[in-house]
Amino acid sequence: MDESLFSNLPTSHLLGSVPSVINEEKKSSYAAPEASMQNFLQIMVVAEVIKLLKLQLYFNVDTDVVINRLISSLHPTAGDFFNKIEANPDLYGLIWITTTLVFMLSCFGNFATYLMQKHTDGTTTWSFDVGYVNVAASGVYGYAIAVPMAFYFFLQYLGSNASLIRFWCMWGYSLSIFMPTAFLLLIPVEFLRWIIILITGTASSCFVALNLRSYIEGGNDLTIIVIAAFLLQMALSIFIKVWFFP
Repeated sequence: MDESLFSNLPTSHLLGSVPSVINEEKKSSYAAPEASMQNFLQIMVVAEVIKLLKLQLYFNVDTDVVINRLISSLHPTAGDFFNKIEANPDLYGLIWITTTLVFMLSCFGNFATYLMQKHTDGTTTWSFDVGYVNVAASGVYGYAIAVPMAFYFFLQYLGSNASLIRFWCMWGYSLSIFMPTAFLLLIPVEFLRWIIILITGTASSCFVALNLRSYIEGGNDLTIIVIAAFLLQMALSIFIKVWFFP
């Protein structure tokens, strides 16, 4: 029998025979996950860059703006702080003020303890308490971040048009009055210390409460929120006195 008759028959239908086109399709199919992963990483990078650019807008303040806002925070009865920061609320004041306050409470708190011990007993040995740093950082940073967030979410729940960035800005500048107070609390007289911290706490609490009241509108429920803000600010001032200047 002539073998050339069999050699001319098509063999693509036979078992085990795979066209070369199928191999090329398989190879190309494995390249798809790699391409999709690259696209995903590119999208993530772009999203993070956009976030950083948005945050950069809240640090676009100069020295004059920061000083004016610091001066405004020392006028607790004005109640117009949100109007002054309406066009450009910043987070620079929040970070700078809280960090400075943590440093001052840690140093002056230890130094006040030293002065009180020397005032009562000159032979008493004294050493720096590093724990003041941890407590100051936890208390100040935690308060300045968590309390405005709590008020923001609660007001959002009540239907008020609140702004978290503006709340962080206002609460951050409300703590600026405690920086000179930390220096005054070095006076080794307990009675004067309590007078100083109560005056400071009242001024800072009025600043927060009056500005918060001017920012929101509503009935008795929102009045309770203003009172709560006042009491929380007073609680912070008492915490500073009791823990760092006992």
